[in-house]
Amino acid sequence: MEKTYNFIDVFSGCGGLSYGLEQSGLNCLLGIDHDRDAMKTFERNHPNSQSFCGDIRELDNAKIMEMVGNQKVDLIVGGPPCQGFSTVGKGKSEDPRNLLFLEFLRLVKLFKPQGILIENVTGLLAKKNKDVLTRVFDEFHQLGYNVDARVLSAEEFGVPEKRRRTIIVGFKDEFEPSFPNPTHGVRGSWPLKTVAEAFSSISKDANHHLVEKAQLKNELDKKRLSHIPQGEGIRYQRDEIRLLPSELHYNVNWQELRESRFRQTRLQRLNLEEQAPTILTSRTMYFHPTENRYLTAREAAAIQSFPNEFSFEGSTTSVFKQIGNAVPVELAKTLGLHLQKILNHEVSSTNKVEDFKKYAFHYNKQIAI
Repeated sequence: MEKTYNFIDVFSGCGGLSYGLEQSGLNCLLGIDHDRDAMKTFERNHPNSQSFCGDIRELDNAKIMEMVGNQKVDLIVGGPPCQGFSTVGKGKSEDPRNLLFLEFLRLVKLFKPQGILIENVTGLLAKKNKDVLTRVFDEFHQLGYNVDARVLSAEEFGVPEKRRRTIIVGFKDEFEPSFPNPTHGVRGSWPLKTVAEAFSSISKDANHHLVEKAQLKNELDKKRLSHIPQGEGIRYQRDEIRLLPSELHYNVNWQELRESRFRQTRLQRLNLEEQAPTILTSRTMYFHPTENRYLTAREAAAIQSFPNEFSFEGSTTSVFKQIGNAVPVELAKTLGLHLQKILNHEVSSTNKVEDFKKYAFHYNKQIAI
């Protein structure tokens, strides 16, 4: 009989990571997050798991031990708040939110799991965060864990989205941390999944009633959008001239804009035959490939590889935030399968842990292995 490994999901959000890990055969004991709507979503989709909604610093050891009971914790996983490591904005390494990593460490010290998994933005491997990441690695080493890091690209693991994230894996000394090989694309066995495939997986009932909420209220933008082909958008003046009739041009002085461009591409349509760009937390970032509207929440969720049966709680704004912050389910499932292979001594590391500093702080050059 195959062993089932248990895990705790810290900073779980709505549960994309834990849901994918459960699909791989792991068992979620507990989810922890401060976002009320996200935890309502977590509870709805993890009926057999415990949950805690609130500041993890207020969840003392006695309470968490009571919630877990006498069940063994094999893995602790999670995505600590990433603002302090983001490549967008200031991204200061001394950001106090970085200290929440210490709360993750507290649970590792408490339960002494066989392994850990941390997901974060690619900026975590930026040079400006070198001291922070080195400290994190040193803390795990002192606890007896071998730790390694990679940037993985979600599209290489069956997700119809170009999403790159830092994944940190750590295991007790008797195991070697490693990462799954790509399953899709030129380095995998299957072709990359497309937006069209994501949309085809959505049941009509799950999406139809959401289309009305996805309509543009600004009629001028709706007219502009009607001229935008799939995979295109307006960021530079040359885009405006090429794609829009003069009467629909933006009333801006392009030369006065920073770098003579919009900070974010406007009216950016997805392309049905390609992968979507990274799904963000705002519902107004991307537009449907062929219809003159935003994406629905169900469409954004499908691009993040959430199945139809995964239900979300909260307002439209809240749901998009949950989706944008989530780990793609298919990536999480692949990671879960690989973690179990490590625990079952079925794989070994292809890179020595001590070599990570040779590449860790050049995240722009990182690819999955």
